[in-house]
Amino acid sequence: MNLFWFFPTAGDGHYLGTRAGERKPEITYLKQIASALDNLGYDGALLPTGANCEDSWVTASYLASVTNKLKFLIALRPGLMSPTLSARMSATFDHFSDGRLLLNVVTGGDPAEQAGFGSYHSHDERYEVTDEYLDIWRRVMEGNQVDYKGKHLEVTGAHIPELPVQKPYPPLYFGGSSPAGKAVGAKHADVYLLWGQPPNQIKAKIQEMKKLAAAEGRTLTFGIRLHAIVRETEQEAWDAAERLISHVDDATIRAFEERHASFDSVAQRTQSSLHGGSKLRDNLEISPNLWAGIGLAREGAGTAIVGDPDIAAERMREYEEAGVDTFILSGYPHLEEAYRFAELVFPKLNK
Repeated sequence: MNLFWFFPTAGDGHYLGTRAGERKPEITYLKQIASALDNLGYDGALLPTGANCEDSWVTASYLASVTNKLKFLIALRPGLMSPTLSARMSATFDHFSDGRLLLNVVTGGDPAEQAGFGSYHSHDERYEVTDEYLDIWRRVMEGNQVDYKGKHLEVTGAHIPELPVQKPYPPLYFGGSSPAGKAVGAKHADVYLLWGQPPNQIKAKIQEMKKLAAAEGRTLTFGIRLHAIVRETEQEAWDAAERLISHVDDATIRAFEERHASFDSVAQRTQSSLHGGSKLRDNLEISPNLWAGIGLAREGAGTAIVGDPDIAAERMREYEEAGVDTFILSGYPHLEEAYRFAELVFPKLNK
């Protein structure tokens, strides 16, 4: 089981839906988190990407210099950057970090955000671009000089001066829930990422992706993005979950629902459907100890495991039995919760 944490490069705090007690994503704070993760024994950490986040490449480059073992899962953005340039950046980072680079392929799910970066492709066109991009990127990273002319991308003599430390290249993480996304994931991904849903639904998705990958002559491993609210007792954990959304009012929920309605991401729509816009606890616990409350006031992954250490470990083992071997976790605030999770749950997972 690989255990990752999350860098809050868009800000952090004790509550969702309010700026009270907000922590800015300053480098001194992110450095504290990086040092904690490195020393606590987390395997890696995800740096998010988006219009409200600090740049993941620049941030990770700094944090890699103040850590020794921690791996950094950084976004590749097809359509927003040349595949050759990103291959050079990837190889350099992998060299300078001594093989601690992981790559999260993010096609994009918000048309307004994409337009801000100058990308106006439709949903399925973005996956066409991603397919061509990864065709070029993978061949370049393997040491080839590449000439390529596709529907969307064209390069001549694309190459990198030095190969990466990891062979054939740093692992590619990828999540896409639409038919177009699944096809690209089956063809190119090393680790297919899922957002938190009940274990039986995750198992079904894993079985589907295994079949699609097999048709491409490939195999996949699987990761899941979840939040964690763990306390010494289950009641304390549920109380902490309620406090986390205590500032989330109906207007906040409506604002997020309206924003998400414009997304063309199937995964985001699925996450939004889990909570149904309700703050009622009975509606938010969508399977035992899996809570959808975070999605009321947060984009992206919106579910959390809530419980005591034994419950958290048990729920994670259920996902592991379904086929998940990488967990990308987070909690608010991220520094304190990284310590809490490691101290309470790592011993239960024999880590």
